[in-house]
Amino acid sequence: MKLSTALEPLSAQPVQPSLDSPIVISVENVTVRYRVPKEQMRTFKEYAIRRIQGRVQHNEFLALDSVSLSVHKGEVFGLIGPNGAGKTTLLRLVARVMRPTEGRVVVVGNVAPLLAMGAGFHLELTGRENVYLNGAILGYDRKTIGQNFDRIVDFAELWDFIDSPLRTYSSGMVARLGFAVATDIMPEILIVDEALSVGDTAFQEKSLARIRSFQERGSTILLVTHGMETIRKMCNRAAWLDQGRLRLIGPAREVVDEYLSA
Repeated sequence: MKLSTALEPLSAQPVQPSLDSPIVISVENVTVRYRVPKEQMRTFKEYAIRRIQGRVQHNEFLALDSVSLSVHKGEVFGLIGPNGAGKTTLLRLVARVMRPTEGRVVVVGNVAPLLAMGAGFHLELTGRENVYLNGAILGYDRKTIGQNFDRIVDFAELWDFIDSPLRTYSSGMVARLGFAVATDIMPEILIVDEALSVGDTAFQEKSLARIRSFQERGSTILLVTHGMETIRKMCNRAAWLDQGRLRLIGPAREVVDEYLSA
């Protein structure tokens, strides 16, 4: 299996949290099951008619299948696996934007999610307006966002574009703005889903440095990336998901080595 290592992150080894640190994320025997129509329907009207007539048949798809894991306070925990393995579904459960079909997910602390580039943004609004919109979604009041606005735009390096509609931004610019808003105030739990893979190397390094500083101050980070070197150097432990099942969990370097040799 050949995977891109993407980015050479900070050379320092991951900060090791205390073995006595409390568990802040507990995933207990979680299953997520989706029902997918067997036949493709061109319009919602066609689907509605067939549904009323009882002619819609479904296949079941297991996005997660009896997954259990726990993350301690102060850990940087990596999730790896091929596309469609269930990584993003698991992050959505931890971010409380969806519920499992079976099992339970217990999260202790406020969560700042970077689940997808541009999530929580409106393309027709300006960058300035989107800072306030995204900040409100993350639970910050308008006064707090206003007080921190300059710092957010400074970090994102977007002063020349902040009053332009977001639809004029590149994907890297959107990712930079989203990261700057979500991480302006140190979260107890930060969820990062491939947000560090977009943009130039200098900004990636700056983002990784901020994540490292959060961990040193006690934040817990849940990280998904296809950059295996990032997982090796940033994470304490990692979990390997494959077709919705947990294949392996343990020290990050060992899990990555097993994954790459599969």
